Amino acid sequence: MRVKLFALLSATALFVLAAVPASAASQGIGYLALGDSVPFGYSPLLNPTVASNFVGYPEIAARLLNIQDVNATCPGEATGGFISLTGTDNVCRPYRAALPLHVSYSTSQLDFATSYLKTHNRTRLVTLTLGANDAFRFQKDCDVDPTFGTCPLGLNGVLAVMRANLNTILGAIRATGYTGLIVAVTYYALNYGDPASVGGAFALNAQMQAAAAGNGALVASGFDAWAPVATAAGGDSCTAGLLIRLTPTSCDVHPTPMGRDLLAEAVVNTIAASCPAASPIGCLDRNQAA
Repeated sequence: MRVKLFALLSATALFVLAAVPASAASQGIGYLALGDSVPFGYSPLLNPTVASNFVGYPEIAARLLNIQDVNATCPGEATGGFISLTGTDNVCRPYRAALPLHVSYSTSQLDFATSYLKTHNRTRLVTLTLGANDAFRFQKDCDVDPTFGTCPLGLNGVLAVMRANLNTILGAIRATGYTGLIVAVTYYALNYGDPASVGGAFALNAQMQAAAAGNGALVASGFDAWAPVATAAGGDSCTAGLLIRLTPTSCDVHPTPMGRDLLAEAVVNTIAASCPAASPIGCLDRNQAA
């Protein structure tokens, strides 16, 4: 059902490590990753009782930039649950009640993020991937009853709430006094040859793009990052090896290591394109006072 909804909604050059100053990590420059199961690195094939089994694009981007990342993401996180522990959730709350995250906290993800940024003034990068679980929650609610949960909002209403919540989240990050880079990482399409899949990805991504524009955030396009590889395989992200294969004929909605690495490259390239500095880390360091 998730695959169906994501489809409905739904070789950038790599910067070599040698281009990044070796002193970046030792200078204490940090990176806070926020969002859902995509940056968490979730895979249904791995043991979830050990959080370090999961490696998301933030870990790869941090290695490329030679900075330390703190990955506060949660599988199943929706925009409402990100803001409040009583907000609309998909499966983040039950997941974190039973299984470990990369970072342990008892508050909402937004409360953790704002507290972290207020006390870690060497943070130079925040990334955010969020919104798909709003749509998954909507489908689940409508499967129960047309009057249940978020279903009465309709898809357009859910998208409007998503955009408002993303504005709230990015605005709260800025309200901490953080003036460094925020990179919003958008979603890929499950099938670039399917107009419904492409249109669905555009619908989700438009909400993040609008919120980013209103809060001084950059956008790293997950859609564009995967497009050339998927197109070379006939458009199907599963066939292209970008999605985790579950059976010989089906894939999960989460990235393989190859798909993950393309998202990380998109983050690094977006940072480098944001300023004329000699390296991506130089672009990070000029955006925040010490």
